[in-house]
Amino acid sequence: MQFGIFTVGDVTPDPTNGTTPSEHERIKAMVAIARKAEEVGLDVFATGEHHNPPFVPSSPTTMLGYIAARTERLILSTSTTLITTNDPVKIAEDFAMLQHLADGRVDLMLGRGNTGPVYPWFGQDIRQGIPLAIENYALLHQLWREDVVDWEGKFRTPLQGFTSTPRPLDGVAPFVWHGSIRSPEIAEQAAYYGDGFFANNIFWPKEHFIRLIDLYRRRFAHYGHGTPEQAVVGLGGQVFMRKNSQDAVREFRPYFDNAPVYGHGPSLEEFTEQTPLTVGSPQEVIDKTLTFRESFGDYQRQLFLMDHAGLPLKTVLEQLDLLGEEVVPVLRREFAAGRPAGVPAGPTHAALVARAAADADGAAQTGQRTGTDTLA
Repeated sequence: MQFGIFTVGDVTPDPTNGTTPSEHERIKAMVAIARKAEEVGLDVFATGEHHNPPFVPSSPTTMLGYIAARTERLILSTSTTLITTNDPVKIAEDFAMLQHLADGRVDLMLGRGNTGPVYPWFGQDIRQGIPLAIENYALLHQLWREDVVDWEGKFRTPLQGFTSTPRPLDGVAPFVWHGSIRSPEIAEQAAYYGDGFFANNIFWPKEHFIRLIDLYRRRFAHYGHGTPEQAVVGLGGQVFMRKNSQDAVREFRPYFDNAPVYGHGPSLEEFTEQTPLTVGSPQEVIDKTLTFRESFGDYQRQLFLMDHAGLPLKTVLEQLDLLGEEVVPVLRREFAAGRPAGVPAGPTHAALVARAAADADGAAQTGQRTGTDTLA
């Protein structure tokens, strides 16, 4: 089980004092948060991709490359890489380069994003969002697995004899998560390729995501990748903690009430009841997070959103101390207890390389047996 944090990189005024960080301050804060995540023992740091104010992470691989040079074991990921408005060739090359720089500590989450105007900014039509996601990933998947690619599709110019460079580290593509909050087509896509499915279940009631994840698990098995229980699932979460739950609620309420996404809507109490948001003590975070397995089955990655809504960097770093010291060690222990032997661990580059070698060895042995049978 992997634990980590994801950020959307919003530049939001602090509602308690009216101050707003500069873009420079916010970018540097995200780097500090990633480094702190490794310091406190987390496994993953993931950054979003946005091309509009009030967000700053328009170039995730640039940021992750910088963080790679300042960390040693943290898995560097995204939340999300826009598969609809980025050229698949550029995604293939950028993330392969990042793989080499980070010695394999890289994966990525593909999605369509939630900002409609981004489509025309990059020459695309939002009405083609799902077909773009499906076709672009088909090309990306091929670019990472074939040294020479011929390609013709609907949404980009053809490729003839094209080689994406650099090639993936150790000949193994980065692990891909397909992220969605509402689209069964994306769950189907993840299942078809045997990739991971990340349900960012932080805004809607769990019943919606139970249906989406169940669909992914069933189709994963249908395509022959394993049992439904062996499908690779990631979940989102939001927490704010203090030693005393009343202090946590009192401190976080103005940030929640004025947050750009969910402020001025449901109350903090209503939102906490219906979504993974937990505002309280570390024990309350532990208790609620452990219920996720009851709804979604055993899963591989849990990411928390912690640096949003104008929370100052000092507060976020304090939250990470609590998460790393008091919450995640207990969650690791509890999630490991009773986990069926056949459920895979969270994806790593080393595990993917080992699996590729085993598959190649198995294919070679099958070929030898077939050859022997033919000669006999």
